[in-house]
Formats: sequence, structure tokens, C-alpha cells
Amino acid sequence: MTGDRYRPVTAAAVLLVAAIAAVVSYMHVATLALDYGQPPLAAYLLPLSIDGMVATSSLVLLRSARTGVSAPWLARTGLVLAVLATLAANVASGLPAGWPGALLAGWPAVAFVISAETAIAMSRRRAASGQRTAVTATARPRPKRVATRRPAAADTEAAILSALATRPQMTNAELATAIGTSERTARRYRARLATASTT
Repeated sequence: MTGDRYRPVTAAAVLLVAAIAAVVSYMHVATLALDYGQPPLAAYLLPLSIDGMVATSSLVLLRSARTGVSAPWLARTGLVLAVLATLAANVASGLPAGWPGALLAGWPAVAFVISAETAIAMSRRRAASGQRTAVTATARPRPKRVATRRPAAADTEAAILSALATRPQMTNAELATAIGTSERTARRYRARLATASTT
């Protein structure tokens, strides 16, 4: 099997892990917010603002990569702050159970960030690969110009002499047609040959 056939399965696995980690992280942050006296509505919306910032900042960076423009500094800053916030909130929710509980509670935040960034990185590489394919398809080599070889002067003179030997009285236009050149060239060579023959 090729890598392309594994892509849907890989993407589904990454998204599944991200979804599970996001739900557990949501519960940790919401519980922590309630414990610290936040109103229920604020406590339930706070996790969405934190983990949502991770997703939106990553999507902005993906969009910038696809369009070939520099990423906004706010998107980079928002991603860093959101990652720190979700990690700190999850760790803090497990601190009452000691450092083992804090490390265990912090894992969903790490899993969510890594899974989200992995999924977006897959899309970014696929977009870059598609752009390279499109550029390769459109960058066709230019056809080489084939230089036309002009007949040498000796060849032209020999052709004129041969044609005049058959029909000495032909006009310059007829001579040009016979040897495959312009009337001006035929007249010039004919005059040159006539001068050479009289000297």
C-alpha cells in the first residue's frame, strides 16, 4: 500500500485522539474554573476559548502557508499563549492530588496540542505538495529555436550558374524562384557573376 492510502486512516486516528483529549481537557478546565469561583456559564465557556485559540491560531498559520504569505504575529503569539494556558490549567486541576495527579491531568492538554498540530501539519504538507505539482505541470520547457542555415555564397553562385546555363535569358524573378531565394539576392549575385566574367 502507498502512503496516500494510509492518509485517511492516519487523519482519522489523529482527529480521534484530539477529540478525546479536547473533551478531557475541557472537563479539567471547567472544573478548575468552578472551583475558583467562576460563574457556571463562564466556567463552561472558558475551556472553549483556550482550546479554541489553539485551533484557530493553527488554522490561520495553515492558511498563511497555503497562500504563501507571512503568518500574522498575533496568530503565533495566540498559539503560544493558548498552549501555555491549557497546559497550566490542566496541571493545576490535578495539583490537589499531588504531582502525579498534576502530570496525569496535564497529559490531555499535551495530547490535544500535538494531535491538532499534527493534523494541521499534514494538511500544510499536502498543500505544499499540491503547489509543487501544479508548478511542475505548468513549467513546460520552452521549445528550442532552430537556427536556419543560410546557404553559403559559393552554393548560391553555383546554383545561379547552373540555372543560367539552362536558361540564360531568365529574369531575376525567375532566377530567384529557380534557386529558392529572394529576387534581390538573385539580382546581386547575378551582377557579381557578370562582373567577374568580364574581368
